[in-house]
Amino acid sequence: MTEYEEPPDVHWVDEHAGPVVRPYAVTRGRARPVTGKFDLVSQVSTARTVASQDVGLGPEHLAIIALCRRRLSVAEVAAHLDLPLGAVRVLLGDLLERQLVRVVEPRPTPVLTDDSIFEQVINGLRTL
Repeated sequence: MTEYEEPPDVHWVDEHAGPVVRPYAVTRGRARPVTGKFDLVSQVSTARTVASQDVGLGPEHLAIIALCRRRLSVAEVAAHLDLPLGAVRVLLGDLLERQLVRVVEPRPTPVLTDDSIFEQVINGLRTL
């Protein structure tokens, strides 16, 4: 080891947090969820408890299930786990595929394509 090299343990341990695991390791290199879109404000809740046949779940999956006993947004889940949003979306996709969570997507905002609505509002305001 030269004077410029750090010991190998330095890169993988944070003084305050302990061992550091990269987000791509948490998602096993996946960048997109298997299923679902997961908007920032999508509401996530636990659908059922983890059973013995639910093998292959990581500690992050289990943490999401525990967190979502009460309904949380995707952004809140990411904040609580201190994980990037992309990684949380991948993990939520795994859980949704196994039917361990429910996701309520936000309602799309209505698109107003007809200007006659605005004209009616303006005419109504003029009559006041």
